[in-house]
Amino acid sequence: MFKKEMTCIVCPRGCILTVTKKDGDYQVEGNLCKRGINYGIKEVINPVRQVTSTVKIEDSIHPRLPVVTDKEISKDLIFEVMDEINKVTLKAPIHYRDIIIKNICGTDVNIIASRSMDHI
Repeated sequence: MFKKEMTCIVCPRGCILTVTKKDGDYQVEGNLCKRGINYGIKEVINPVRQVTSTVKIEDSIHPRLPVVTDKEISKDLIFEVMDEINKVTLKAPIHYRDIIIKNICGTDVNIIASRSMDHI
């Protein structure tokens, strides 16, 4: 039997979930909403996260541009993705939702601009 406790991050309540696996079936306890069930099971099977960061940008009023993944990625790949993001230097102008890095780390996930940045 498998058992894991975690804090649910789907909503602000922060329920303490207990996920157990017995005879191939997952059960979640401690959730106050149905979304906690899905979160608990997904977190045990394949935890994923959306990554937010910044990249260097030249010829702009600000030195860094905020970026985000357009889909969630496996939690195991976060450091590899961050290594690739940290290699990037852009030149302004950049527009909101421009693709900054396509198919990062072979994941079919893109790094996109989360705001526009004009040339100075």
